[in-house]
Amino acid sequence: MRSLSAALILASALTAGACAGASGRVYVRSGPPPIRAEVVGVAPGAGYVWVPGYYRHDGRAYVWVAGRWDRPPRVRARWVPAHWERDRRGWYFVEGHWR
Repeated sequence: MRSLSAALILASALTAGACAGASGRVYVRSGPPPIRAEVVGVAPGAGYVWVPGYYRHDGRAYVWVAGRWDRPPRVRARWVPAHWERDRRGWYFVEGHWR
């Protein structure tokens, strides 16, 4: 009987963890500060694209990650900036990526 109870508890924990991790979102109660204005210098070479900075949350507070110059992985690739979105659970981060 004990082993059956332990198996049921383990199965419940694994199922709950899979559901919680399916979206991969970590929620924050308060929204991020306004985006900082950045000084965008001259590109280091032809073909570089400016990837703007963003706020990440370190578990306690928002931390600014400065923008940078980057090369697209392929011709006609476009950068989709990192940003925060809000739903009924709170704020969650969406990573920047090449499209």
